[in-house]
Amino acid sequence: MKMTMRAWVVPVLAVAALCWGSTLVAQDKEAAKAAALGARVSLARGLAASASQGRAISAKFEMDEGKLQLSIYTMKGGKFFEVSVDPNSGRVVKTEEITQGEDLTEAQSQSAAMAKAKVSLRAAVQNALRANAGFRAVSVTPALKDGHAVAEVALAKGEELKTVSVPL
Repeated sequence: MKMTMRAWVVPVLAVAALCWGSTLVAQDKEAAKAAALGARVSLARGLAASASQGRAISAKFEMDEGKLQLSIYTMKGGKFFEVSVDPNSGRVVKTEEITQGEDLTEAQSQSAAMAKAKVSLRAAVQNALRANAGFRAVSVTPALKDGHAVAEVALAKGEELKTVSVPL
């Protein structure tokens, strides 16, 4: 019995897309882990450095064009900003207003969660680290769960990656 081209192309493309997506997620996790473990500046210190640019609403280590970056979203005066902190010196190197697209949607969602928070993201990161000795924070993102604000803190230690929820 001969299979038609359509009958086998769809499953093959679906499997290829799944594998490619999984590879990208794994690469993102590996890049974040490598970034955090190689940075001289901690996530908490980066959050403190960004305070002059507004209230932090999320933060993450990431690779941008092969270069380590600490990116922090802030809110000030009803506007959203992406603050880049040098992962080696801890100084703010660039601040850009977020005005459109997926970044704006994420910032608005994060801001809504932080509106219900009773503690800062920096305090949440410090609480997560106290409860997970030897780990280093890779990212922190606020969310609303059952009407309560929580921080999802991604942690790395050697090859191990995990995410913990901390009440805000």
